[in-house]
Amino acid sequence: MATEIRLDAFPPQEMAERAENVGVKKANLDFWSMLALAVLAGAFIGLGAEFCTLAITDSGLGYGLNKLLGGFVFCLGLILVVVAGAELFTGNNLIMMAWVSGKLPLGKVMRNWVVVYVGNLIGSVATATLMYFTRQWTFSSFQVGATALNIANGKVNLSFVEGLTRGIMCNALVCIAVWLCLSGRSVVDKILAIIFPITAFVASGFEHSIANMYFIPMGLLLKGEPEVLAAAGKTAADLANLTLTGFLGNLLSVTIGNIFGGAFMVALVYWFIYRRPQKGDG
Repeated sequence: MATEIRLDAFPPQEMAERAENVGVKKANLDFWSMLALAVLAGAFIGLGAEFCTLAITDSGLGYGLNKLLGGFVFCLGLILVVVAGAELFTGNNLIMMAWVSGKLPLGKVMRNWVVVYVGNLIGSVATATLMYFTRQWTFSSFQVGATALNIANGKVNLSFVEGLTRGIMCNALVCIAVWLCLSGRSVVDKILAIIFPITAFVASGFEHSIANMYFIPMGLLLKGEPEVLAAAGKTAADLANLTLTGFLGNLLSVTIGNIFGGAFMVALVYWFIYRRPQKGDG
């Protein structure tokens, strides 16, 4: 019997149903599989962040094009998460759709978010640590390290409101990218769906909690390297907020923003449009 091959994208109504079903599967993963997949996702996003840092160093492009380049190469992270398979906290904010539809208890949603968040942290910090020992930050006369240091320092100097609002905008775009992937039937479809939303969030300077689990620890590791400080034109006083406290403060505001942007501005909006009970249903 011949198998039907279809190339057309799933329509939004079917995407919403698929999002709920995927959410149920994610929330019902066993603990160790969920944690291992989350560690992978943290590492994948860390690789995207590392690639971004390298690409924008001394690129010779103007401000806008340099930001565009960084956003484009950062897409590596979510492409690996979606295509290779991994559990990413920000994308998993879409699980909220399954809860609102009554397919999951809130406890399972929270379990997934907490386990995945911790696993993402482990994977991201481990990737930053590994990259530190590669000494890639010495490349281009320590300019790669200077770029990493400046990125981290900029993040810990954001106000709470800046971190919150940039986190909202970031995860609205990340969850839109994941949502668009649900329309695809092939790997190429998914990659193309990812590129523009993710490039937009990075180029726009929005804040991703899991990416920051790589960027800021890398800055913390590099702030004690005199050659990196010299290349970045920074003194110890300039890095006063680049501390563990600064790191946690950034994560707090950005994570709250990410949850609002993903769970409320994307998941609940599409649930309301396509999955809420209608008069005459049932």
